[in-house]
Order: sequence, then structure tokens, then C-alpha cells
Amino acid sequence: MRVLARCCCGPLPVGGGAGRGPNARWRALARLNASAGWEDGQGARVREKPPWRVLFFGTDRFARDTLRALHAARENKEEELIEKLEVVTVPSPSPKGLPVKQYAVQSQLPVYEWPDVGSGEYDVGVVASFGRLLSEALILKFPYGILNVHPSCLPRWRGPAPIIHTILHGDTIAGVTIMQIKPKRFDVGPILKQETVPVPPKSTSKELEAVLSRLGASMLISVLKDLPESLNNGRQQPAEGVTHAPKISAATSCIKWEEQTSEQIFRLYRAVGNIIPLQTLWMDNTIKLLDLVEVDSSVLSDSKLTGQAIIPGSVIYHKQSQILLVCCKDDWIGVRSVMLKKTLTATDFYNGYLHPWYQKNSRAQPSQCRFQTLRLPPKKKKQKKKIVAMQ
Repeated sequence: MRVLARCCCGPLPVGGGAGRGPNARWRALARLNASAGWEDGQGARVREKPPWRVLFFGTDRFARDTLRALHAARENKEEELIEKLEVVTVPSPSPKGLPVKQYAVQSQLPVYEWPDVGSGEYDVGVVASFGRLLSEALILKFPYGILNVHPSCLPRWRGPAPIIHTILHGDTIAGVTIMQIKPKRFDVGPILKQETVPVPPKSTSKELEAVLSRLGASMLISVLKDLPESLNNGRQQPAEGVTHAPKISAATSCIKWEEQTSEQIFRLYRAVGNIIPLQTLWMDNTIKLLDLVEVDSSVLSDSKLTGQAIIPGSVIYHKQSQILLVCCKDDWIGVRSVMLKKTLTATDFYNGYLHPWYQKNSRAQPSQCRFQTLRLPPKKKKQKKKIVAMQ
């Protein structure tokens, strides 16, 4: 098999004999391209060292910090690490576009919308939070391949939502991996650099994202400073310890009062609450819980909570602290505000809904006044469109 690596080199025989997989082909390609004798049809020699020509693929805030670091490196004329920087992002319903596009436009960087990747010549690609599988044909167009800035300690949390799952599962250690992309599967390529950080107690996914985005950007610049050596020293991911971080959905935010402990509910809130408010059912209506708080031990000693049988989902208004107390599998959580048609404080919800309910049902037990688990129907899978590989 012969693949034309369009960026900076002529036709190269990259097929191998027995036992030579894609990794061996890519390493051979990088080594051949980096040798001084290889030139493309226009006489442009493949570079052995910086400054690099970089094509960046990204979408969100995490990716924006990586792009910002690349842009700063390009502007730093003394160091001469990046000579050329262009950007690929995905279409967005918002006229302004996603954070990466906003930054690129503001910084006057050339921007393409996937699947358009431009037609320029580049040395290396960089991906951060892009969410699209890149074809082998595309990867092989870069003499040094495509690097991925992934916010987890691979192979833990492969997939599109590693930071959310780090918080959701109560991990005490997080990290960033700079890896080389392989086609057909996400997050399985060789590790070029990996660093860990402790997860601050009660950290939200948004807070952890800010820490990891800065770390990842710094690590990427370090790898690019000695790119050929970093690629040569890459190590395969271990087969043990693989976990997956699938996308979250609206169903993820539905609290299961009978099954989840207070700790699990608070983790869920810190993991997804800033993206999708936690949801439950109140008298057959969906209600969103907007502001969750831990309950002070003095509140839990109240006779209303200790003097009668309470079941998961039971809701009691605590007047002194002005919060709703909701019983879960093992304990209580506090709720300061909800959304039911409109945003309501706990006091508003008590006056408009809880108190009238008790007046109508004066002999009812508190266990009858409760939130119930919202069970959303499974989302129908969209039929996949056939995508023609880019040449």
C-alpha cells in the first residue's frame, strides 16, 4: 500500500510486512519525513525541528485554553516554536460559534468548519475536545501525526466526558495525557506525556476543567519543543485500568432517591449541575433542583425528621434555614431553589405548593408529600449517516 502524505512529503511506502501495525507505519512515516532528504514536489523539506506549522481541532472552553497557549507560542518570536496556526471547529447553532471559534476569530486565525480542514501544509495536528473521529487518511497527511490533549490519566476515562466522570465517581486524582491519535477508536494511542493533580475536595467539573486546561496547555507546549524525541519515546497504554466516560444525557441528571446516597447526589450535582440541572418529579410535574447544599447536623436533630417514619424523596421545609430538606437513601440533602414553571426559592415553593398541599391533606403523613424519581424514556438512536473519507 502506498499513501500520499500531502503535507510535506512525496509518496512513501508505509505498508509493512508481518507484525507491522499502524503504530509502526506511523513511526516509520515520522522518521522518514523528518530525515533531511525528503522534500515535497515544491521543494519544501520536512522539518526536523521547530518552528512547526500546526492545525488545531477543538470546540469548547478546555480546547480554547490549548489554542490560547499555541497562539501565544506563535506570537513569541524569540522562541520560534510555532510558525503557522490554523483552526478547525464544528458548526454551532449560536451565531458567535463555540469558544474555540470565538477565540480564533478574535485572534484573526484562519478557521475552518468540519469536515473542511483547509488545504494548507502542516507539520503536526493538535486535538482538544473535538469529538470527531479522524480518518487514517487525514492523520497520515501530517508528517508528525496528530496529538490529543486529553483531560484524564489514560487509560482511565477514555471518551468524551472524562472530567465529568472524574467528579461523578469521586476520584481523588485527575490528570492530563498528551497522546498520539490512532484512527477508528477514541483515546487509545501511545502516551507521550502524562501528569497528575489532586482533585480538590468538593470541586465541580467546571472548576476541575479550569485546572486541567491550564495543565494540558503547558504540557502540550513542552511536547512540541522536542516533538521528534517525544514521539520516539511514546509508550503504549496499559491494558489494565481501562474505564470509559460516555456522554451525559438528560437522564443522567434524574435523581434516584431510593438508590442514591447523599454523597452520590452531591457528586452528581457537582459533576453535571452547571450543564443540566438535577431533575425529579413533584406531583407528576418535572421539577429542577437548582441549588443544593449540605445540611447542618443541628437541622437534622429536628423532631420533624427524627420523630416519624420518613421514606426517600420526602420533602420538608425547614423554616429557620429556609431550605427544603429532601430524604435520600441514607441521609438528607438541602435545596435552596427550584424551577417549576419558574425559578422559586425554597420559601416560595413552600408557600405556593407545600403549604397548600398540607392544608388540603391535613391528615397526611410527610412521607406522602415527596419527590419521586423521574424516569425519562430512552433516547432513540439516530441513524448514522455514511461519511465519505476525505482524500
